[in-house]
Amino acid sequence: MKSDMIRPIAICLFRNGDRILVLIGHDNVKGDDFCRPLGGGINFGETSRDALVREMREELGSEVEGLHLVDVIESIFTHNGQMGHEITFVYDARFCDRGMYEKEIIECREDNGARFTAKWLSLDEIHTRQIQLVPDGVEKLLLALNGCAGL
Repeated sequence: MKSDMIRPIAICLFRNGDRILVLIGHDNVKGDDFCRPLGGGINFGETSRDALVREMREELGSEVEGLHLVDVIESIFTHNGQMGHEITFVYDARFCDRGMYEKEIIECREDNGARFTAKWLSLDEIHTRQIQLVPDGVEKLLLALNGCAGL
């Protein structure tokens, strides 16, 4: 992706009790860890909903149901020393395969073959481990989805 382009992405707030499914990343320049709900880029001619369904099939081999658009977040950030700009469509949904909720760690694969893991973490665990939840605004959405009872 060109660094001077706005990247549209779709992510999903898969919830499992007080935990959400996130990938954990690291900014090598800042030395900080971050986590983000799963999802990915939206291709030209593809809706954000279709992109999310495709990404979950590609990355996890899993189908989703009950997709509901929660909000759209615009983010301007720096990662590994490079500026990024994303428009993020944030969805709430469930896995069709309920077994996904029993796994502590889920092995995932990008369409280029790169592998990564996703973990179920609570907001308390994210805060304790001093991991930034991105994009900014996702925590507020999670709290609203859970009736401000905390996650």
